Amino acid sequence: MNLRSLPFFAPALALASALLLSGCLSTAGKIVTAPVRIAGSAVDAVTTSQSEADEKRGRQMREQEEKLGKMQRQYQKHLRQCDRGDRQACNKARDDYADMQYLMPGAVPQRR
Repeated sequence: MNLRSLPFFAPALALASALLLSGCLSTAGKIVTAPVRIAGSAVDAVTTSQSEADEKRGRQMREQEEKLGKMQRQYQKHLRQCDRGDRQACNKARDDYADMQYLMPGAVPQRR
């Protein structure tokens, strides 16, 4: 190889090296940032956002209201039967009322 042709090859060699190494550099960048991305994903998976917590609480409240409504209808039915003289319905109405008090918002649950 001639020393005079070396200045011509140097820029070509640098350009070829840059093109060949560009794939390696992007891969290296991905490898370096992978732990940060993985940790961020893990934190997102573990933590609950405020909107998710609000949605969950709203769903729980709706379910409790539905259950309370069903219990109130059952209580009214047993109360009507009790008024007609059915003693078992009176006991059921009393139990229904106690269960409703347990589910009422702001009620302090008491063990039976």
